[in-house]
Amino acid sequence: MIRFDHVTKQLGGRNVLDDLSFEVKKGEIFAIVGPSGTGKSVTLKHMVRLLTPTSGEVWVGDVEMSAVNGGELARARERFGYLFQGGALLGWMTVEENIALPLRERTRLTEAEIEERVMQALSAVGLERDGGKYPSEISGGMQKRAGLARAIIREPEIVLYDEPTSGLDPVTARTIDQLVRRLNEELGITSVVVTHDLQGALLIADRIAMLTGGRFVEVSPPKTFVATDQPDVRSFLDAQFISKKGLEGF
Repeated sequence: MIRFDHVTKQLGGRNVLDDLSFEVKKGEIFAIVGPSGTGKSVTLKHMVRLLTPTSGEVWVGDVEMSAVNGGELARARERFGYLFQGGALLGWMTVEENIALPLRERTRLTEAEIEERVMQALSAVGLERDGGKYPSEISGGMQKRAGLARAIIREPEIVLYDEPTSGLDPVTARTIDQLVRRLNEELGITSVVVTHDLQGALLIADRIAMLTGGRFVEVSPPKTFVATDQPDVRSFLDAQFISKKGLEGF
């Protein structure tokens, strides 16, 4: 579905990504974890061509994202939904208006059709009673859910999540995790999640990739990931108080 072939990205004179190769399978939740500054968000941005590799290729299906431009790039991006770290809601618009914006800007749907789609999206994320509120009137968790509704409003094949639980309390974070998992199953989409929240990644991901030094040092299902003896992964797990003894919880 998504494939990186020997991707290197240089920023500020250093290799943020260093000969990185991997594949995200259709329909899976693929989580990318690792310390700050290791290139997690840079990897995500390459998928939708917000960044271009210094060398190597990025493929989505049979389209080389790292090479297309103009109308072909615009069409390729139509396959994606993107949940930004802060939700990225426009403060002068209501929740409903924020969610409807991609439909109004990029489709020829009637207002009645847009309203129906917006209500479906609001219901999917549990905000059916909050569409008339402004972002400042709802909690951080609700803002993330509204951002997710906007990300799925055009029925994308792939949703990219940039730190979906950042800044949320543990209870709200787990609610967002459950929502990501449910929507992935119900809508049949492919999800790539960049996160510092290893607990969440272990709960929702089909596979977890640990990025350090511009490369993946471990790519495996949650149970295998927790049990590994790879030193960087063990250090990362220990820092979040997750041990092999806790394996039964995942």
